[in-house]
Amino acid sequence: MDQELVRRITPIFRQVLDTPDLVLTRELDATLVPNWDSLNHISLIIALEEELGLEFDTEELVGLANVGEMVDFISKKLKVRNGK
Repeated sequence: MDQELVRRITPIFRQVLDTPDLVLTRELDATLVPNWDSLNHISLIIALEEELGLEFDTEELVGLANVGEMVDFISKKLKVRNGK
């Protein structure tokens, strides 16, 4: 998992999910965080898009099962955007 990206997005997860001590792991998903409901999920996606300068399609996000898959997906999108 891209640790630099995790470091960058952890404050977003903590703020949106109102969980100041949240630690992002590969296996973490909405079932493990009480405040991670559908409304906060949308807020999380919007905040990530704004922070990272990316746009996500709903179809791209539907298949992501946990934070690890989300980080991998975002990392790939950033590499494509940056031409790497």
